[in-house]
Amino acid sequence: MSDRLLVSTKKGLFRIERNGAGHWEVGPGWFLGDPVSVVLARPGGDILAAADLGHFGTKMHKSADGGATWTEAESPTYPPKPEDVEDKDPMRGVEIPWTTKLVWSLEPGGNDGELWCGTIPGGLFHSTDDGESWALVRSLWDEPRRKEWMGGGYDHAGIHSILVDPNDARRVTVGVSVGGVWTTHDAGESWELIGEGLRNDYMPPDQAGDPLSQDAHRIKHCAAHPARQWMQHHNGIFVSDDAGRHWRELTDVPRSVFGFAVAVHPTDPDTAWFVPAVKDEQRIPVDAHLVVNRTRDGGRTFEVLDEGLPEERAYDLVYRHGLDIDDDGERLAFGSTTGSLWVSEDQGESWQCVSRHLPPILCVRFEP
Repeated sequence: MSDRLLVSTKKGLFRIERNGAGHWEVGPGWFLGDPVSVVLARPGGDILAAADLGHFGTKMHKSADGGATWTEAESPTYPPKPEDVEDKDPMRGVEIPWTTKLVWSLEPGGNDGELWCGTIPGGLFHSTDDGESWALVRSLWDEPRRKEWMGGGYDHAGIHSILVDPNDARRVTVGVSVGGVWTTHDAGESWELIGEGLRNDYMPPDQAGDPLSQDAHRIKHCAAHPARQWMQHHNGIFVSDDAGRHWRELTDVPRSVFGFAVAVHPTDPDTAWFVPAVKDEQRIPVDAHLVVNRTRDGGRTFEVLDEGLPEERAYDLVYRHGLDIDDDGERLAFGSTTGSLWVSEDQGESWQCVSRHLPPILCVRFEP
C-alpha cells in the first residue's frame, strides 16, 4: 500500500504523503506556476512529468531519485509537415498542427525502458530508453482514418488512454477523443479500429454506432484480468469482456452516466468507480452534490458513495486522470477542478479531505 501521491496541477506538481498518525500532508511543490498536464511514477524513484508551457511548448522533466533532483528530457516531437499534405479537423475545418500542443497520457510499457505517450494532436509516441528519446508511431499517425478524428473538449483530437496488456507487451489499446478505440497486437506496426456496441448521442441516429465517432473519455482495464475494460464515455458507461472489441452499455446508473474519470480494482474485474457530473454546458456535479459511484458486480448495480465528501453545494469536476487506485485495491484518491483532494482508505466507503487549496488538479497517481 502506497503512502505517497503525486498530484499534477495547473500550477505545479505536488507530493502528498501519509504521516505516522495516518494524516495526509501536502509537501513542497516542483515547477510551481507551470501547468503539469500528467505525471508518471515508476518503481525505484523514477518520475516523469510533462509541463504545458503554452507559447513556449511542452517540456518533459525526469527524476531518478524520487524528485530530489530533476533533469529536462526530450519532449515528443512531430516531424515537419509535408507541404503537399492537407490535414484539417473535419468538424472545425482548421489545420491540424504537426506540433505537440499537450502531453495528455504517459504509461509504462511491458519491457525495460519502454514508455508510451499520447498527445494533442492525436499522436502516439513510443520510447525504448526511459524517455530519453521519443518516436512518433507513424503507423497510427499515417492511418487514413486518423484524419477523420475530431476535436472534442479541446480544439484537436488527442490520445488520453493507453492500455498495455500486462500479459503481452505488444498488445496496446488507445482511446481517442474524438476518434474511438484503436488496438495493436504487434507493438504499433499495425492498428485496428474496434468498439462494436459503443453508442454516441451527438451524431445522427444512423451514425450513432460508428466506432470512429466515439468520444471515449477514459478507458481502464483490470490489471489482473486485462480483457475486462471499463469506459467512461461522453454519453455513457460501457464495459467490455474482450479487451475492447465489443462493449455493452450500462443504463441503470444513479445520478448520471456522464463523467470523465474511471478507476478499476487491480484484481477484481467487477469493481469500478466513477465520478458523475452534468454533461456539456454545465459540467458540475448533479444537483451540486459531489459523489462517487461504485459497482462491485460488473455494472449490474451501483452504490452512491458520499461519506466525507462536501455536505454543502459543491461544483467540483474530476478530469480524466484525476482519479486513481492503489495497487492493493483499498486506497483511492481523486482531485478536482477546485483544487480539492480526497483520499479513501476503504474502497470509497468514506473519504477524507486532504486539501482544498491546491491549484486545479489535472492528474492524481499513487507512487509505487
